[in-house]
Parts: sequence; C-alpha cells; structure tokens
Amino acid sequence: MSDLAALRLTAETYARGADRRDKAMWRAVLCDDIEIVGPGFAIAGIEANLGSIDYLAHAFVATRHVVHDIDAVIDGDTAHGETRSTAEHRVAGKDGPDMLMVWAIRYQDQWRRDGTGWRFTRRELAVDWEELRPVHAVGATS
Repeated sequence: MSDLAALRLTAETYARGADRRDKAMWRAVLCDDIEIVGPGFAIAGIEANLGSIDYLAHAFVATRHVVHDIDAVIDGDTAHGETRSTAEHRVAGKDGPDMLMVWAIRYQDQWRRDGTGWRFTRRELAVDWEELRPVHAVGATS
C-alpha cells in the first residue's frame, strides 16, 4: 500500500470510528499526543479526544463522515496535508422533523508513522459552510 493510500485509510478509519462511536478505531489512528482543534474547541491528548465519541453519541441521533480527497506531503515518517470531508449530523427534532446539519470540512492534518502505521498527531478542522435541512423518512410522500 502506498503512503498516500495509508494516509487515506487513516482518515477513513477516523470517520468510521466517529460514526460507529468506536473508540478502538480512533485509538488505532490517533497518537497519544494528538491535538484536535476546531471552531470553538481545542482538545489535547488521546484520552480527552476519545471523549469526543461520547459527545457525538449524546448530541446527535447519528452522524456520517465522508472523506473526499487528501493532498499530502510525506517526509520520511511524518506527513502534513489537507483532507476534504463532509460531516452530516442528524439532530433530533423537538417540535418537527429531525434536522440534518451538514458541514463542508477541510482538515489541516499532520501524521506520524510508527510501527503500526500512520497516525494523526494534529487535526485542525475548518468548516467552509454549514447547511441545515429537514430529514425526510424513507418512503414519505410530500
């Protein structure tokens, strides 16, 4: 597997881990000294970041993270680059239908290769735009 394919697999494992609420998946792709930064938050260390999985489970009915593409510069056992993604967050409707909050994301990523593969050392999340729309049940008529 090429290094670029391995970096993509790291990003996809992170996305699946978020959607499945699977801390083991995140533990497999995050360095112990990981820092994840985004709009209004900065979380340092693997244990603190694994707590984000609990937040996702509490805040949203479901999520779906899709990795679109990655540009990366690899220098030995380190890499940096940008991962473009979409994150969909299903929010429970209080007085109406559930809503889908969709983020267009650009992660500014840093990776380090260790004996088990590539892991994130830093992810900085930039949200280019957000869209909010109602969720329609499958088979529903308008």
